[in-house]
Amino acid sequence: MNIYFICTGNTCRSPMAEAILKARNIQGVQVKSAGIYALEGGEISENAKAILAQDQIQFEHITSQVKQQDIEWADLILTMTLAHKNMILQSFPNVQNKTFTLKEYVAPYSSKDVSDPFGGDINTYRQTYEELSKLIDELQHKIAGGRTTE
Repeated sequence: MNIYFICTGNTCRSPMAEAILKARNIQGVQVKSAGIYALEGGEISENAKAILAQDQIQFEHITSQVKQQDIEWADLILTMTLAHKNMILQSFPNVQNKTFTLKEYVAPYSSKDVSDPFGGDINTYRQTYEELSKLIDELQHKIAGGRTTE
């Protein structure tokens, strides 16, 4: 399964979600992230990098804008907010059946948006990391539940 996480700048939420899921080493799951307004070739935010390092998650990341080829590659597109989802669907209307907010996909009765730590202190990033980690737990459970035994 190919999972594509999308946020605004690809410096905080989507790369943290990508790193968390990659660290789970789930067989058959490939992960990428991008930002709707990302600058190509930038770095993950220092606080996001620090939070991942605190949990011993090694992660190399270069920021990337959403690309048509990655939209096509993805089996599942998970955005950090409802606004991100709407922008993706506006640009790529044929992906409606595989595009959800992360919260909508794993916790459909909660609010649709993952909190944005951009510009916040390390504690703000920690809160977003913990929120994402719980959501990735749910995602992992949902993915595993949908698998058949071989």
